[in-house]
Amino acid sequence: MNQKVKWSILAAVACVFWGISGLFGKNLFNSNPLITPIFLTKIRMVISGIIILLFAAITKQKPFAIWKNKKDALNVAAYGLLGLVPVQLFYFIVVKEANASIATILQFVGPFFVIFWMLITKQQVYRNLDLISATLAFLGFFLLATHGNLQTLTLSPGALLFGMLSAVGVATNTLIPRRLVSLYPTAVITGWGLLIAGIALFILNPSVPKISITFGMITDLSGVIVIGTLIPFQWMAGALRYISPSTASLLDAFEPISAMIGSILVFNLALTPMDIIGSVIIIGAVLLVSLNPPRLTKKAHR
Repeated sequence: MNQKVKWSILAAVACVFWGISGLFGKNLFNSNPLITPIFLTKIRMVISGIIILLFAAITKQKPFAIWKNKKDALNVAAYGLLGLVPVQLFYFIVVKEANASIATILQFVGPFFVIFWMLITKQQVYRNLDLISATLAFLGFFLLATHGNLQTLTLSPGALLFGMLSAVGVATNTLIPRRLVSLYPTAVITGWGLLIAGIALFILNPSVPKISITFGMITDLSGVIVIGTLIPFQWMAGALRYISPSTASLLDAFEPISAMIGSILVFNLALTPMDIIGSVIIIGAVLLVSLNPPRLTKKAHR
């Protein structure tokens, strides 16, 4: 097996892991009402951030070098607060309000916010394909939210709002650290981003609920941290050395698919035809853009 095939498989499995990690979160929310999205997110971020930074230090990736440059330090802080917080906290809010399948599907439209930003900043030329794909994604979102009936909402307003905010988080999570990626190892950027974001959430919400710890809770929390963060992060970071970003974007489709299948198998989620059609349209719209990735103007390369 050559390296490209090997890492493509690992990248696909990483996306599956991201998809099913939401199931562990949903199980935690169901097991105890005191476990909130913000509590789970800050615990996940701090523990994951510390472990990743320790790994960076052990592998001699110089994790503290980023703090020697004020601009880079502010950039990684912005990445944590404006990128990782919405993409993780708002995701878990939707998991609690609805389910992991819906949360992942709504978050999957994030690339269109990236495209929109690049269009208005003139870092990308306008393409008819972008308009067609965005229209399809909106149609899929509409079907998920209303099942085709404008007089009813099948999802709560909170789930819709935070689902869209988590998709915006996907965009900020992608755009903010672009300059840092060429300067520092991925583990350093992600580790500090997670740790900063987690500490900020602890400052914002310092309360820690009095929870009777059970083996099931430890298992679910470990699933969120290990399967949802540590393992897929390492595999995807390694895969990007051998596969193109467009290939990685295509493999991302395994995330909502695995979340949907997992929700059906674990939580007996009943999908209506409109749920399936809406989900397929959104996934297809993103894949359409991924198969024909946009070309950046010269400004984007500077």
